[in-house]
Parts: sequence; structure tokens; C-alpha cells
Amino acid sequence: MPSARIASVAQANSRLIGFIPRWESLRARPGTVDLTFGNPQELPIPGYVEALARHLPPIDRDSYAYHRSDPDARAIVAKRLIEWRGLAFEPDDVALTPGAFGALAVALDVLVDPGDEVIFSLPPWFLYEGMILGAGAVPVKVSVRSDDYDLDLEAIAEAITPRTRVVIVNTPNNPTGRIYPTSTLKALADLLNERSTEQKIYLISDEPYARLVFSDASFVSPSALYDRTLISYSYGKVLLTPGQRLGWLAVNPSMPNREEMHSLIETAQVAGGWLFPNAVMQRAIDDLEHLSIDLVELEAKRDLMVAELGRLGYEVKKPEGTFYLWVRSPDPDDFAFCHRLADDGVIVLPGTVCEGPGHFRISLTASRQMLENSLPAFEKAR
Repeated sequence: MPSARIASVAQANSRLIGFIPRWESLRARPGTVDLTFGNPQELPIPGYVEALARHLPPIDRDSYAYHRSDPDARAIVAKRLIEWRGLAFEPDDVALTPGAFGALAVALDVLVDPGDEVIFSLPPWFLYEGMILGAGAVPVKVSVRSDDYDLDLEAIAEAITPRTRVVIVNTPNNPTGRIYPTSTLKALADLLNERSTEQKIYLISDEPYARLVFSDASFVSPSALYDRTLISYSYGKVLLTPGQRLGWLAVNPSMPNREEMHSLIETAQVAGGWLFPNAVMQRAIDDLEHLSIDLVELEAKRDLMVAELGRLGYEVKKPEGTFYLWVRSPDPDDFAFCHRLADDGVIVLPGTVCEGPGHFRISLTASRQMLENSLPAFEKAR
């Protein structure tokens, strides 16, 4: 018989897996405006291909050999983290991974044993549950506050049990675009410190959108407030290259068992299937650190769609970060609404896929022209 554990992962991912074939068939139709996933809809940003090309030629016989986390790349990321977070990160605190996806897999492997509980908030990134089950742990779901999408600290407190090992915080949040304020993160840190007795509770701060923060908002990492924090990050968002798997997992420099964590992370990377980025991507990090999608244009697209959808009668809160809009569906059956919208050539992600029924998500990675072209369909579907 197949693994019951992997069967449970398949069940947890069924909402997404069931949606993918329809998305693939819809986006293949000529003229379709695809606002579904955070995929690029235009060619790569200036400088990206050139950065990879500079590091493609071999420099020695080991250029394409097995590579763990490259020391030079780790030092570059640690220096950037010191500037960014004001914490004393060292190169050994950084493990290079195949995107934040790989970083999360490594973090869960290091932190949980079978039967341990992992708390995360709804609506979530749609693969948390499957990854937690894949690590043999138990997903524990807590909804965010409905009025402002902030963390519901009372609900998190009620969800903590003696089996709680990890809390995942995703800020800026996919799909809501919420950046959790310092006051919330401080209260969460106080709660986790209070409830960490014999079994210490770790926090995974999932931050792939940490550089996609709009000008009317500011970002604070939970790592600044809670010592037992691991940070996962991806370059695929800020560079809009999700298929080029590059990211990192960073250990809070104040973590009590810091050096032990370094060793365990590398062990998990090897045992998990060599969860390191390819050699060329690691060599290119210094160049890639200085590149970004156009945040001014991204904010302009956000403002355009928030204003226009509001004019059409949609309920949408202005996101503080990410490149998504989280919109209440005018039809409680979000799949039915999304089907109607698709009939007029616009595809979005039904909120049910993100365990947020009655909503839908728009990706602003589309061009401004695509977004403008979508408005008549939104007006008709309303």
C-alpha cells in the first residue's frame, strides 16, 4: 500500500490539485487575462539574464560539482541581513535553499517529530497543510481576524497545547497582503515565551515577500522580537522568477541552540534530497541582491485595481505588501463566481483554494494593460 502520510498530503492539496487542470485549460485560450498565480506575464526584469550569464561559464573544475551552501553566498546574505534587520547574523546562520519552499521543508524537518503540532493562520499559502503533513506533524488552523486580517492572538493562545512545536507566521501575508504590526508580533512573542515550558515553541517566519512592501507601510520581522525564529526567504518573488529556485533559511543569531541548529539544518538539507540551490544560482547571488521588480509600478497597479474594484462595488482591503489582492466574492460560491469571470476571459484564484471561501485572489504580476482589460469582465460578473 502507498504511504498513508503522502496520501494525507494529497488530500490536503486536493483543492489546489483539482483547480490546476482547469487553470491550465483556461489560460491556453487566446486573449485570456491570467490573474491567478504569481507568475511573470512579461519577459524577465532588466539585468536578470545577464546576471546568470555572467556566472554560467565554469571558473574551475568544481564549478558544476556538488555544492552545499557556498561560503561567499552565505556571507553576502548575512551582510544583507545585518543591514536589513539590525541583528548580528553570521554566514553560518544562513543556509541556501531552493526557494522558500525548500527552506520551509528543511525547517519543518529540523523542528518537528511525528505527532507534533504546527499552528498556522487562515487564509494561508495553500501548501502549508500539505508540507506539515509531509513532515509527519499535525496542522492546527487558526483564522485571522476578519476585520483587519491581523493575527488572532486569543485564538492562537487557545490552540497551543503541550504538543505545539511550531507557529508559522507569513508576513507580508499571502493572500491578504497584511503586514503584521510590531505590537502584534511583540504580543505573539510574549505568548510563545510564556507557553514555552519543557517543550520549546519555535516560530517559522515565512518572508518571501519581505521586499515587496508598499510605500504606505513598513515591515518588521518576527525575528526581531522572538529568539527561537527561523526565517524562510525566496528571491523568486522580488525578481518574479518563481521557477528559478533560490532562497535561504536563516537562524536568529539570538537562538539559544544556534550552533546545533546550523548542523541540524545542513543534515536535513542532505537527507531531504540535497536541498541546496544549483551552483550557478548561488554564484549569482551578489548580482541578484541588487535587482527587483519595479515597486513603483507594482504600487500603481495595486492602487488602480483597489480603486476600480471599489468603484464596481467589490469589497477589497488595500494590501500593505505582496503582489496580491484579496477580494470578497459577490457570490458566496467563489468557484461559481470565478467560473462566470472565466467565461469572459479573466481567470483568478478562488478563495476556497486558500481556505478562504467567499473570496478570490488577484495577482498583480500581470501587466497594467492586462489589468485594465480585465475590468469589463469584473463589472459584468458583479
